[in-house]
Amino acid sequence: MSSESPTGAKPLGTVKAGIPEGTVPVGVGLLVAGISSYAFFKIGQQALGKEGFKPIVALWFATFALAPGFFLPIEQEVGRALAHRRELGQGGRPVIRKVVPLAAIFAVVVSLIVLIGSPWITRDFFEENWVVTASLLVAFLAYAPTHLARGICSGSGRFVDYGIVMGFDGATRIIGCVALWIVGIEVVGAYAMVVAAAPLLGVFIVLSRGALRTDDGPPASWSEITPNLGWLLGGSVLAAALVNAAPIGVDVLADANQAEAVTQFGNGVILARIPLFLFQAIQASLLPRLARLAAHGDLSEFRVAFRRLLYTVIGIGVLGVGGSAIIGPKVLEIVYEGGLERRTLTLLALGSALYMLALGTSQAVIALHGHRWVTVGWGVAMVTFVLVTWLSSDELFLRVELGAAASSGAALVVFGFALRARLASGDTPDTDSIIEALSERPLEC
Repeated sequence: MSSESPTGAKPLGTVKAGIPEGTVPVGVGLLVAGISSYAFFKIGQQALGKEGFKPIVALWFATFALAPGFFLPIEQEVGRALAHRRELGQGGRPVIRKVVPLAAIFAVVVSLIVLIGSPWITRDFFEENWVVTASLLVAFLAYAPTHLARGICSGSGRFVDYGIVMGFDGATRIIGCVALWIVGIEVVGAYAMVVAAAPLLGVFIVLSRGALRTDDGPPASWSEITPNLGWLLGGSVLAAALVNAAPIGVDVLADANQAEAVTQFGNGVILARIPLFLFQAIQASLLPRLARLAAHGDLSEFRVAFRRLLYTVIGIGVLGVGGSAIIGPKVLEIVYEGGLERRTLTLLALGSALYMLALGTSQAVIALHGHRWVTVGWGVAMVTFVLVTWLSSDELFLRVELGAAASSGAALVVFGFALRARLASGDTPDTDSIIEALSERPLEC
């Protein structure tokens, strides 16, 4: 049975870790999706105004708090299981057959929760707009096949197709937004549906390319697919919720007459995430080297590689915080017509930098089989966010800014402790844990 992909991916044996050379397309896809995010916020506010765009801001952050949280673990475990089978020369179709019902169960359960809470969500979150609530449901369901497709592509070594799925998600969103703007449509629901349906085009493209095809193979057991699913699910849900907690918190705490302020805060959050997008793109380019280290179980080299990545993250974070403090207000004025103080942008950038450090450290912990520590760390972070936001201040923006920075700092402390303990134990990364770790990206674009 051949392990060659229908789109020409190299056999797993070329790098042993199932991650071939040429992962740069993943970074390109991330950058396209990230740039599209900024363009979407700009064009959307031109079309609807800051106050009118507020339900879209709420939809945006709610979608990316829900979808990656529940479906990223599916992507991780599919990628890991398929890569392992490729190394053994076995087809992965039984894995997909086993996982699809599980993803469907996740989709049904969360959809029912959204439907039950839809009266409250519509009234207090989406300005009485039922179409936006429906869009949230559509968006969540659309990301189920999207993450499944990404897991198949990564596990099969088809990273060009992985980049296509990510890139077309963002590109479709901005193209649809521009089309609505040019035509002169000012209906909020239309822009909401663009957000919701955007991820599906990339899936259809890679499906038509044959990139989701898998060979038949031995039956798959649940133990093959879900050894770490519970811990990954817990950590992923909490991490995705945390990275979107600040804008969601502002939306929940804001008065009815502060719709424009909610949009302005969302603009600041998007701007502060530039370092995070850069980090994810740079990290994607390091996949082949880290995968080889995992394949050889080389702990000393893994430490060196992680230390270099950590220095890179610190450098990006310092530039992000310094840039936000020095030129952030001016950039925000040029791009989104301002609306935020220097303090707010600086604290948001600090929160993003700490989150980026926590995320990178958590990936190292996963690579060293410390999955449960990742769930604990993000759980501690969420509790910290709630407590600091509740107790620190009565000012709308300041309380969530402090909550975001403090919570990411708390996660970093937990992960740092866990990483030191895993390294002291002499545990070494392997192919499966590296794949799970490096696909741990709860920040969507």
